Amino acid sequence: MRTIHDTDDAPELMISEQDGVRSLHLGGAMVQSAMRIAAPNALELVYTQCMMGFMLFHPNPGHVLMIGLGGGSLAKFVYHYLPQTRVTVVEPYRQVIMAARQHFYVPQDDARFVIVEADGAGYVASEGAVADIIMVDGFDDGDQVQSLCSQDFYDYAQQALNRNGMLVVNLLSRDRQLKTLLQRIENSFDGHIIAMMAEIRGNLIVFAFRNNPGKFSWKSIHKHAQKLETAYPLPFREFVTKLRKY
Repeated sequence: MRTIHDTDDAPELMISEQDGVRSLHLGGAMVQSAMRIAAPNALELVYTQCMMGFMLFHPNPGHVLMIGLGGGSLAKFVYHYLPQTRVTVVEPYRQVIMAARQHFYVPQDDARFVIVEADGAGYVASEGAVADIIMVDGFDDGDQVQSLCSQDFYDYAQQALNRNGMLVVNLLSRDRQLKTLLQRIENSFDGHIIAMMAEIRGNLIVFAFRNNPGKFSWKSIHKHAQKLETAYPLPFREFVTKLRKY
């Protein structure tokens, strides 16, 4: 395991490798991001795969805003598999950005891809309606970053979405704050949320819709999942079975 030190107030960053998988750890032993070295643009962790479940409802976003970079798994996947989509990633720690590019093959900035070194909560609060999808994955050794799960943050996230936009949030099902966090998201999005349990007693992915998406036709969603599976290396039909309303 390699430890990368920095002079700022960033959490300790460590990189480990086992069985062909390189992992990023921030502030402790918990794996924040993982990459199979032989397939660097694939999604190795189940919860990251499930976060792409937003494509069941919004398959062609023009702009995806990601709060939290980690090893850049989701950023790379969207960049490589959705060529019409712009990707903006907001990450407060320079050493995380450097490690992601050096060790996890995150691309350099270009016309479709940019990493902004900034506080995620502040960025969302200041930008206005800018994104079709906002993806939030902010943890510090297993705990939610408090500025990324407040009522104010979810309110600002709702306002930062375009008309038919969606918020995608990675939570932990065992988090003692879980009910409170779900209630905050419901409050900000007028109850228009649906969730997906990535793994038993693991990550809970919440999808919140800026506007009422109407009644879901599970049959049509399942058909759409079949089509998505022919185009992308993700188990969309399995995602449908994991969805549940709140």
